[in-house]
Amino acid sequence: MNFKNDPRFILATDVGSTTTKARFFGKVGDEWRFLASGEAPTTVEKPVEDVTKGVRNAVREVEELTGHKILNDSSGELGFIMPYRGGKEGIDVYVSTSSAGGGLQMLVAGVVKSITAESAQRAALGAGAIIMDVLAVDDGREPYEKINIVRFLRPDIVLIAGGTDGGDKTHVKEIAETIAMAKPRPRFGVTFKLPIVYAGNKDARDDVKKIFAQDCFDLRCVDNLRPQIEVERVEPARNAILDLFMEHVMAHAPGYEKLMKLTSTEIMPTPAAEGLMIRTFAEARGVNVLGVGMGGATTNLYSYFDGRFLRTVSANLGMSYSIGNVLKEAGLDSVKRWVPLDLSDEVIMSIIYNKMIRPTTIPMTLTDLMVEHAVARESIRMGFNHHKYLARELKGVKKERTISDIFEEVKEEETYIDMKRVDYIIGTGGLLSRAPRRAQSMLILIDAFQPVGFTYIMQDSVFMIPHLGVLTKLYRDIAVEIFERECLVPLGTVVAARGAGNLGDVVGDVTVEHADGRRESFTLHVGEIRRVEVPQSEEVTVTVVPAKSFDFSAGFGKKVSRKIRGGVVGVVFDGRGRPVVLPQDGERAKLLWSWFKAMNMYPESFIRGGGE
Repeated sequence: MNFKNDPRFILATDVGSTTTKARFFGKVGDEWRFLASGEAPTTVEKPVEDVTKGVRNAVREVEELTGHKILNDSSGELGFIMPYRGGKEGIDVYVSTSSAGGGLQMLVAGVVKSITAESAQRAALGAGAIIMDVLAVDDGREPYEKINIVRFLRPDIVLIAGGTDGGDKTHVKEIAETIAMAKPRPRFGVTFKLPIVYAGNKDARDDVKKIFAQDCFDLRCVDNLRPQIEVERVEPARNAILDLFMEHVMAHAPGYEKLMKLTSTEIMPTPAAEGLMIRTFAEARGVNVLGVGMGGATTNLYSYFDGRFLRTVSANLGMSYSIGNVLKEAGLDSVKRWVPLDLSDEVIMSIIYNKMIRPTTIPMTLTDLMVEHAVARESIRMGFNHHKYLARELKGVKKERTISDIFEEVKEEETYIDMKRVDYIIGTGGLLSRAPRRAQSMLILIDAFQPVGFTYIMQDSVFMIPHLGVLTKLYRDIAVEIFERECLVPLGTVVAARGAGNLGDVVGDVTVEHADGRRESFTLHVGEIRRVEVPQSEEVTVTVVPAKSFDFSAGFGKKVSRKIRGGVVGVVFDGRGRPVVLPQDGERAKLLWSWFKAMNMYPESFIRGGGE
């Protein structure tokens, strides 16, 4: 049966740390549709220690919702009816992603922190890894300190880079010897060999092989990440990491050996699949995209800009288990500035720490919701600064920076991401999907990324981006079709300017021409947000004549006109300038309430009563 060219039903699962999510897709007429979802607790931990049990429970829920028979119950082990048998029985394709047990955790090392170590980070992050630590000869730590740190880490894989081909071998050998002396042990199975990927100076391979000749290491040599100082090739190292992820991490996790035999293609780390889907969408459309995945423990950022894809993860910035870290890194004042309510520091901290110790709870009051959304803005903002830190042109000589610098503001000229040329921003994660009103998600993304010019905002409807990402490996067109039609919720376009002024100053004169001939004209002022209801199906022409001190992507004071689409929120005109600066006095709460009202983010009575 040749179903590969024309599958009818596809099942995809994501085995998360706490929840296993099943998504069921089918062809209805000539269109691919999302049919149903099922969720169940992940069973990687004791007492079950078999992930296939959780997968079975999630898929069983899909069966109950659709009446479609998927599971093969002829034995006690997990099995699927494949291929499709007609009617409501069977599937053609099964794919899966996984982040159970904390996902892929890596230690990376390079000779120069801002050159080869930075390239090693990009390779590891692109493979879906969480970076546990970054070692470099010039990282400011003494050798004994590095050995002590590495000795107590439990990475899944170690990546070593350093030196150009034909160049000096001394320093890359030094970093390899440091790791060999520390003898880090793998996270799963203390008797297994720790995988080491060497992607440094090819002339040093024989020396590195001798250094890691001990039985406790499994060394793989791949092409140099930086064969020349001005060249970066991350693909060979990234592919080796993904191969080792399957061979070591997945094979040693409870139940994965059985799950791997059922999938139509290799299991991918969840963040890698998420990034692959965003990259595939950007390539298919030929557009520049920013994406964010908000998890409970981590915040993943993705960018596809002028053909360059980058993924980064802020391992300690999340919205449940790690929400306390966001407060610590951002500071209480940074979180409070997004909350117009008169709350004491103790109340805000109580809300945040309660979420940390009870990570599965959802906000019960609008006050809790407002505080949680304030934290989300800061989590994305800091994660995006970390992202821009790595989204830089390759340089041989750079200014020395410390590890704490990654959360500082990155100057625009230091990153190749030009916010004026970002076409789409895509958000995913439970916090955005659960937001009671879509306008809340949209303003969170606008405040955190602060786009300039004309940018379309979308969000994942029911968390299926990773499922579709792994599907692109088999059926790219089907994955893109479902992604655009069923997965993405079109929130609308934000129109914003770079520049600054005093509250009430004119930002620009705006005209909106609707398809039916209607025209709306208004003047946008500093500190103001205006929302025009425009559905996704309608295209309107927006013309802005900015004041001299504002730039809507055509240049300061230069008129710009674009045809844009709306969405479930509409078209948002953001007159707050860039960067967004909130006043410290009583004007701050007044401004926030005016923005929330303009966006229709909360019940009218709540806004009118000032949160009472």
